[in-house]
Amino acid sequence: MKDALSDLDPFDLPDWLGTSDVTWTPDAGVRTGYHVAGRLESDASDRREVACDLLAIDEAYPAPVASDDVRKRAHQAWRHGQILLLEHDSRLTLAVPGTCFTADLVLDALSRLAKAVGGSPDHFTARLRIGVESRRSGGPGR
Repeated sequence: MKDALSDLDPFDLPDWLGTSDVTWTPDAGVRTGYHVAGRLESDASDRREVACDLLAIDEAYPAPVASDDVRKRAHQAWRHGQILLLEHDSRLTLAVPGTCFTADLVLDALSRLAKAVGGSPDHFTARLRIGVESRRSGGPGR
């Protein structure tokens, strides 16, 4: 995956993300792994949609999901209250520090996305699927 990640400018995203009420819905449970595919939908009558995935940028087993440079920039953006926006397979991908997702982390990432597109987190909603926690070998509790 790491070779297929490219930067995405928030100004290249549809304007309605910053002006409409928006709902993010995952295709699977957020606890199922380091990559959660989903979509953003406008709550307006014309039902616009953009693919939007979450990527836990620090996942490294069995191989790193991102280059060291991308990981560094994702952590730097996060530290400053922002989020690194990437494109993977023509899909908006939010680079989130960590190796897995919790509900709080998903909400934090979406809040940062709202700010990146000039919108308000008050206009973003998350519809979460819990999912079964991914079990990986390699460490305690995994």
